[in-house]
Amino acid sequence: MTGPPHRLQALVARLHWTISIPIIAMLELALAWGSHPHGVVVAIIGVLLIGAVLASVHHAEVVAHQVGEPFGSLLLAASVTVIEVGLIVTLMASGGKDTSELARDTVFSAAIICINGIAGAALLISALRHRMAVFNPEGTGAALATVATIGVICLVLPTFTTSHPGPEFSGAQLTFAAISSLAVYILFVFTQTVRHRDFFLPVAPDGTLRDLDGDDHADPPGVRAALISGGLLVVALVAVVGLAKVESSAIEDGVDALGLPKAVVGVVIALLVLLPESIAAIRQALAERVQIALNLAYGSAMASIGLTIPAIAIASIWLDGPLVLGLEPTQMVLLAISLLVATLTVVPGRAKTLHGGLHLVLFFAFLFLAANP
Repeated sequence: MTGPPHRLQALVARLHWTISIPIIAMLELALAWGSHPHGVVVAIIGVLLIGAVLASVHHAEVVAHQVGEPFGSLLLAASVTVIEVGLIVTLMASGGKDTSELARDTVFSAAIICINGIAGAALLISALRHRMAVFNPEGTGAALATVATIGVICLVLPTFTTSHPGPEFSGAQLTFAAISSLAVYILFVFTQTVRHRDFFLPVAPDGTLRDLDGDDHADPPGVRAALISGGLLVVALVAVVGLAKVESSAIEDGVDALGLPKAVVGVVIALLVLLPESIAAIRQALAERVQIALNLAYGSAMASIGLTIPAIAIASIWLDGPLVLGLEPTQMVLLAISLLVATLTVVPGRAKTLHGGLHLVLFFAFLFLAANP
């Protein structure tokens, strides 16, 4: 008789590394926290970081398969962002005035990485593999509109407001931006998971919804296995973000040695933190489930802004130093052209290799200008 316990035992036996690596990574994080590692230790932490990323992707997919879409992609995006917020607040609390631009640079980097890097790679891979990347323009367009709205409110308007000197919000303006972004994020989640859930499910090349529970798909892993993976997902994500922070000192040393701007540190850390979403999105694109890949990309960008800004607004009550949120002119241009190209990509509901390539060019332009402003 083959029941849930037997499936669980087979799952554990086959995927034991996804259980051990997050635990080992957490132990290494406990040993290395607060230190300034060098040499071999940095390499070991890097290996464990990559292992924790791969493990988190697996456990997120197990949980997603149990709860169904779009809850799975929403869970991974929100989980990483919540931990990312904790990392930003921790760094700002310990860095003082030197971290006044940290929240802005991290949120902007995450948004560009998601809109151009993750979405662009998913579109390009799917189009190359299946001739055309097909998705639902109604759901994807709603997600992109949400990203654009909260992105402009939180990152562009501070550059032009006059109540406070510099690209900063006044207290009342920051409160309004925090409440607005959080309200819009909650409204989108309600739309995605309750009101119009079918808009965010994968579609077939003819535009019809795919049957994720059809006979050609594996059965859900079971509640017990999903709960275990959910716990291990949290452990793996904490390890990813924590080890990224530990590695940040080595990254800063490398950036200084190369003579690169300090902003590059935030870009590298954002890339590390977003690795789980990146790998998960590429795997979905290879499986011709571009809608889920875009759910991850735009959902992560949305959560990075919609959850981070309210948290930073609350934390600013006791944090010292200014909070710079307004983008620089070059950053605003990159954000504007990224949203424009994304809109033109999303409207038809299908994308060619050209669209993926355009997004990746913008992504590499972002990386290049971060190193050569």
